[in-house]
Amino acid sequence: MIQRRPLLATVAAAWLLGAAPASAAALKATVSQAFQSMLYLPLYVALDEGLFEKAGIDVTKETAGAPSVALSAVISKSAQFSIHGPEWTAVAASKGAPVGVVANVVNGAAVWIATTPDFAFTDVKDLKGQTIVTGLMPTTSTSLFLKLLKENGLSKDDVTLTQVQLGTEPGPFLAGQAKVAVLYEPGLDQVAAKGMKVVLGFPEKYGPYAFSAVSARKDVDPVVAQAFVNGMQAAIRLMQSEPAKAVAVAKKEFPNLDPTVVEAAVKRMMGDKVYPASVDITPDALKIALDTQIALGNLAAQPDYASFVRRDFIIKAMAGQ
Repeated sequence: MIQRRPLLATVAAAWLLGAAPASAAALKATVSQAFQSMLYLPLYVALDEGLFEKAGIDVTKETAGAPSVALSAVISKSAQFSIHGPEWTAVAASKGAPVGVVANVVNGAAVWIATTPDFAFTDVKDLKGQTIVTGLMPTTSTSLFLKLLKENGLSKDDVTLTQVQLGTEPGPFLAGQAKVAVLYEPGLDQVAAKGMKVVLGFPEKYGPYAFSAVSARKDVDPVVAQAFVNGMQAAIRLMQSEPAKAVAVAKKEFPNLDPTVVEAAVKRMMGDKVYPASVDITPDALKIALDTQIALGNLAAQPDYASFVRRDFIIKAMAGQ
């Protein structure tokens, strides 16, 4: 998820704070996730199914609470890896931070638009004049929605945005405060279970889209990094071959959610190819994701793919599966 440029810039500066160098890691690593999110299911599958251990690495998961904090943990060497949108890493790298991405986690623009059953939706122009419930900026769902409006000849002035804290979007939507909502999972399937219509999916609209990735310092221990990427690759392959195990892990990781909603959300994201087929990040998937941030003014230019994406780890992980 993306935040305003000033906050992004603070991440880029964090590496200048003079953190002490990390000691050589003996096949142990910490991964700092931005949030506990259903999007990061490949990580949870790797942890819960023991796939990191099989790859020869002991991984500890920490939850930072924000992408900026997660990436700062990597820059300062208090974590070896972080999981969040690659735009954070691209901005930090553009400011001189020695970071890049080493594996794919989410390969689709995991945002959807839902409406009430009585709302007649034929195309985006039907949203003109409507009240839209969406996440509080800065967040990717609202950013993508504003981009969608622009692409269809509309602007934010043509709609009324009701911005709420992330994860609370279903509340005002189901309460009748709007006929349209922009949602992540599991909020989407929470409202779908109540009879709301899913009218537009950004995964289908954009195709491969580097939505979330594993980031690391460029001086990360290559043995540790390879083992971590191998574990992630094994998890993604397991999700593809045994989706029931992916659902079971998601239910374990989100025990406070309705199990039916969790299952529906996982199956939707697998069906819409939100979860990747492998840890690979293609140039096109990275470009379209970062082009969105360039258009929004959060990033000045595309990074050099060859130096930004550590495909040496990716290629070896894919070859080993």
